[in-house]
Order: sequence, then C-alpha cells, then structure tokens
Amino acid sequence: MISPLAYVHPEAQIGEGCEIGPFCYIDKNVVIGSNNHFMNSVTVLSGSRIGNGNTVFPGAVIGAVPQDLKFRGEDTTAEIGDNNTLRENVTVNRGTAAKGKTVVGSNNLLMEGAHIAHDVMVGNGCIIGNATKIAGEVVVDDFAIISAAVLIHQFCHIGSYVMVGGGTRTGQDVPPYTMAAREPVKYCGLNLVGLRRRGFKPEVIDVLHKTYQLIYQSGKLRADIIKEIRETMPQIPEVQYILRFLEESKRGIIS
Repeated sequence: MISPLAYVHPEAQIGEGCEIGPFCYIDKNVVIGSNNHFMNSVTVLSGSRIGNGNTVFPGAVIGAVPQDLKFRGEDTTAEIGDNNTLRENVTVNRGTAAKGKTVVGSNNLLMEGAHIAHDVMVGNGCIIGNATKIAGEVVVDDFAIISAAVLIHQFCHIGSYVMVGGGTRTGQDVPPYTMAAREPVKYCGLNLVGLRRRGFKPEVIDVLHKTYQLIYQSGKLRADIIKEIRETMPQIPEVQYILRFLEESKRGIIS
C-alpha cells in the first residue's frame, strides 16, 4: 500500500507488497523490491537499489549524493540487500567514481543516526550502532558488530566477527574475530562471546587465540609474523582469512 500522502515518481519501480507511509519521497531512477516497509518520512533518492523485505524507519535517507568534494555528478548507486532494518535518521550515500556504488548487504541492523558514506561496503549480518559514522570506502565484513558513536576513518577495513566498543575512534584496520576499544583504540583480545554465540568450535577458537598471540606478542615485523603463522599454525579457513587480511591491510592493523 502506498499512502496518498507519499510522493512516488512515475518512473520509480516498486515491487509487490510494499508499504510506503505518508510523507515518503521516492525519486526517479529508483528500484525497490518486494515486501518492503517504509514508515513515514523516508527519502529514497535517485540511484537507490533496494532489495526485498527491508524495514526503514522515519527520517532515513537513502541514495543522497556523496559528501566527497571530488564527486562530479557521476552515475552511481546506493545498493541495499534483503531483510535489513534501517532505524530513524540513517543515511546511506551513493558511491563515487572510485567504486561506483555503496553497498549494504543483507540481514543488517543499522541503528538510529548511523551514517554510511560513499563507496562503503557493508557485508551481511552486521550491527551498526546508534550515531556511528563510517567514512568513505570503508569495508565492513560479515557479522561485524560496531557499537554506538564509533568513528571509522576513510579506507579502513573492519573484519568479520569483530566487536568495536562504543565511542571508539579508529584510523586503522580491525582484524577479524577481535575486540577493539579504548582511547586510543587498542586490540582487546578475541571476541570470545561473539565467537561462541556464532558456533565456533573450541579448537578453532584456540587456534585463533594462538594466532593472535603471534601477531600481538611476538614483537616481529608483519612479514615475519605472516611467515611464522604459515609455518606453525594449522591452515584452517579462519587462519587463511587472517593472513589475507594482514597482507591486504593498507592502513595497518590496530596495535
């Protein structure tokens, strides 16, 4: 059902079973899938691509042009997958020429006031806390939990299954399976509670613990740490992911 008090551009594509509340604004060049629920006063601007089964609360803005001053009006998108919840005043900006799109995957919860900047890639099953601000071209891998009022610098990489504590500021990458908090930001051990809740076996957690002991307690250079992990740790998928993360880190990992 589309409220008679909502504006929907005649060129917008709306799937079946959508509820669009009063005072919503749906622009041209918008594609919305099926069974979405937009409460009142949601703004969906040109370039937005929204999947199925999403719930969007009042005041959210999807597809606004980037705040990057290098943006020159290029044809880009803001893409949102399926079964996400976007709470009040969430903003998801379009991409720029750098990547062409901003992506929020599926089954995520973006809490009140969260900002997803241009060219950000958010995976699946993530929780982004109240008033958290994610700058341009950040990558957030699957099942990350980022608490409230977190500030993440441009180009950072946040690994899977992390827990980033409330009020944290980071300008470096947060490696997978870990906790990050304090001021300045520090590695605070494995995210043990999160890993156990997600069904990680004790033997896998033990390997992860030993891997991060090498990373944070050996005092060696990154290249030497990577070599030692390859030589001494079981090469299970989780360890291989950590190795890729270390090798690809451009800003360095938190200390």
